[in-house]
Amino acid sequence: MSTIQTSKVKLCNGLEMPWLGLGVFRSKEGQEVENAVKVALDAGYRSIDTAAAYQNERGVGKAIIESGIPREEIFLTTKIWNSDQGYRSAFQAFEKSLDQLQTEYIDLYLIHWPKGELSSETWKAMEELYEQGRIRAIGVSNFLLHHLVSLMKDARIMPMVNQVEFHPRLIQPELLKFCQDHQIQLEAWRPIMEGKVNDIPIFQALSAKYQKSPVQIVLRWDIQKGVVTIPKSVTPDRIRHNADIFDFELSPEDMAIIDSLDNHGRMGADPDNFNF
Repeated sequence: MSTIQTSKVKLCNGLEMPWLGLGVFRSKEGQEVENAVKVALDAGYRSIDTAAAYQNERGVGKAIIESGIPREEIFLTTKIWNSDQGYRSAFQAFEKSLDQLQTEYIDLYLIHWPKGELSSETWKAMEELYEQGRIRAIGVSNFLLHHLVSLMKDARIMPMVNQVEFHPRLIQPELLKFCQDHQIQLEAWRPIMEGKVNDIPIFQALSAKYQKSPVQIVLRWDIQKGVVTIPKSVTPDRIRHNADIFDFELSPEDMAIIDSLDNHGRMGADPDNFNF
């Protein structure tokens, strides 16, 4: 069984992306986010996911530098915020993120939310930055199937990743299949439903069966579904605990039981109806 450091998926351009990363949404800038990133890197994580909107890029960059781990060993993701979308403004937003993160390149740069024509303009800028080698992979976040189709219509370079809300209550099988068919890697945010998976009886039963926590069961399910996962935590024990998912495998029957929990239960904003 592979470990956290060797468990990676190849994106359509050949770049390797870790199956498991640390999300830092709502991790406070300064000591909190710096500690979380350092603990994760020390525990073997090699993927960190932030965004301009999280306002903690500087802390993430500082922690990566202070960890002593070579930059090229770390897969760093950030995202362009809605108010910065557009062709010209995308370049400025990218430069600002580079400055905050104190790095010369981004491994994965994502459009944070779909904004129609504005996102198409943003994508043109991202294609250019990708071709310049300043971004190693480009993708989107919170794009539903029709958003992807619309963006891809005029794109020269296809999205390599789509990061969406994905958990046992919101599987979106049609979106997952579309992404797989078009070599777009799906990535899960809020994978453990802010800890609510602990209260679902099925996961308590599976926890007893596999001698793993409900959270570990769900993160393992993500990976076996072919979905990259980035659980967020600032608690050292939980960060380490979340990484302990590479020494067991869920049976096809248990995968199907988890799949049956899907009820379109969105916890975050609806990509078709948001006002930010």
